[in-house]
Amino acid sequence: MTPRNTILALALLGSVACRETSVSQALPKPTAADSADQVMFGVHFFVTDAGLRRAEVKADTALTYDQNTRTELNKVNAIFFNSEGAQNATLTSKSGTYNTRIGSMEARGDVVVKSTDGRTLASPHLRFDPTRNEISSDSAFVLTEKGGRVTRGVGFVSDPDLNSVKILAGAQRMGNQVTLPRR
Repeated sequence: MTPRNTILALALLGSVACRETSVSQALPKPTAADSADQVMFGVHFFVTDAGLRRAEVKADTALTYDQNTRTELNKVNAIFFNSEGAQNATLTSKSGTYNTRIGSMEARGDVVVKSTDGRTLASPHLRFDPTRNEISSDSAFVLTEKGGRVTRGVGFVSDPDLNSVKILAGAQRMGNQVTLPRR
């Protein structure tokens, strides 16, 4: 190779290397919204089971994935309904997931469920199964009832209106005493 060809080859390599570096640095990193199948704002839908309306869900933002079978929700508000169609509780959370394949919903981040008669359950995570019409979690929770009674535990299974709460571990109750019926 002649000195002139060597200089031209080095110059060519230098320009290609500079071009490749500037291109790779200019590409933005993908975000969750970039890979979503759809992005929707002001979402409102119903969760049903065998024709029964089990929940009405509203979210600020929804991103769908996995061929529109998984929806990630932000700022979730939901209303639960009993088998007669009457509202029996509400739910709020920072985020959630609705899976159309199995028909279940999860709520995450400052999850609060309020029954229509005043009981409140707070947890960082909760699952809703419309086929069983139950909410559950394996996370810590606090259940506050009328009269100041507070129950804490780790994990629970309940109906959405908090009438039948089964505590899985670490139950602690503070407040008014409960009188159990005699058998």
